[in-house]
Amino acid sequence: MDHVIVGVVAVFFAGMGVYALAAPQALVAPFRIELTAGAARNEVRAVYGGFGIGIAALLGVATTDPAAHSGILLAVAVALYGMAGGRLVGRLFDRPDAFYPVWFYFWIETAAATALLAAR
Repeated sequence: MDHVIVGVVAVFFAGMGVYALAAPQALVAPFRIELTAGAARNEVRAVYGGFGIGIAALLGVATTDPAAHSGILLAVAVALYGMAGGRLVGRLFDRPDAFYPVWFYFWIETAAATALLAAR
């Protein structure tokens, strides 16, 4: 079951990564972000695309390397909790006007982090 949890989170990151590399504007559109400059599109490709693919690959290593398994899952869980925590801090300054996308992704990040910790 642990490999299934890790696999689902890896697929989420891989999907986000590929989508960001292929269509950075579409990825951030639900947040009403306009990428009007090439540097902005490059940033989304790097942070969402490259990071997503890198994390997916790292989770793949976690399923094949027992020595690295626990540490990788902890690191990815902490990163996900950090993302969710950033949304909470953002709530202090801004009020999202709908559940989607901010709170939807907050719960996805929180659930994925919790599941990865449980899979350690």
